[in-house]
Amino acid sequence: MWEILLFEARDLEIVRLAFSCSEAASEQILRQGRIRSYPVRAPILRQGDRSLTAHLLVLGRAHALLYGLDGQVFLLHEFGPGDLFGALGGPATGTEEADVIAVEDVRSFLLEAAALVRLAERHGSIGLALSRLLLKRLRATAARMYERTALSAPGRVCAELLRLAREGEGLAIRPAPVIAELALRVGTTRETASRTVNALERRGIIRREVDLLVVVAPHRLEADLL
Repeated sequence: MWEILLFEARDLEIVRLAFSCSEAASEQILRQGRIRSYPVRAPILRQGDRSLTAHLLVLGRAHALLYGLDGQVFLLHEFGPGDLFGALGGPATGTEEADVIAVEDVRSFLLEAAALVRLAERHGSIGLALSRLLLKRLRATAARMYERTALSAPGRVCAELLRLAREGEGLAIRPAPVIAELALRVGTTRETASRTVNALERRGIIRREVDLLVVVAPHRLEADLL
């Protein structure tokens, strides 16, 4: 069992932002759950286990992973601070759909599924926040499915770099993506991801610096998707 921690001010702020609720409501939510830490590479949830607890990530990152029959690993979701996962639909939602593994040291707020349902019934903002979260996740999953079927492996690498750059400031990805993690994101090999990034750099479409990667020519990168 991982270490159970005391609440901190940032926990209150993350809960308030995630559920779009008042500070008083955030304090009420925190009192009904607990904070737990997970070291890097530790399992947070396991595929096939009963889905009983919702997690709100406060600090760190985690990956939801699926494993193919041939041993290939697929990235289903990536979670960062403010993201919810686990039992979000009540205590009878079935089993976990994937392994969730900490890729950094993680601090997570745990809330029993039944308690989350009661809070959503009591606070309209919480129910609305859950609906928005699930819709966002559905769109992200649909986009990944489209890219897996419509784009080549190098095209998926280009699409992921473009997405990460547009999420950053000035088309800069900070920190620069790790090649192995980039390959996992798009469902290809590390070698293919590395060749694609090196080719883009040689052509002047991207520029790598010490701690970041800049997309210099986004329109040319977009043209390389296919």
